[in-house]
Amino acid sequence: MARVSSGPARRARKKKVLDQAKGYYGRRKNTFRAANQAVEKAAQYAYRDRRAKKRMFRSLWIQRINAAARVNDLTYAGFMDGLNKAGIDLDRKVLADIAVHEPEAFACLAVQARQALQR
Repeated sequence: MARVSSGPARRARKKKVLDQAKGYYGRRKNTFRAANQAVEKAAQYAYRDRRAKKRMFRSLWIQRINAAARVNDLTYAGFMDGLNKAGIDLDRKVLADIAVHEPEAFACLAVQARQALQR
């Protein structure tokens, strides 16, 4: 009986990688060896950046809260400390959204935070 060199399985494996490399530039899209390297590196970047994205968004939210707090004559740290002392439990994502879309509501939160700090 003839030796089978994994014909259909090899073709399927290569096709899977080349399909993932669709849209890449140059030989990376149609040469298996280059495509395989490119797809593997892309997967590493995707894995790393799924975690980095969370850090970046938290940083963005903090910057937005800080900017809005300074408009209301508070620092970010003072504002967050005042909210904690006032017993207001809002996460940074919600606070940043309020700061951007509803400045009047944020100003009310700032007043409550300032009062809690003075007590």
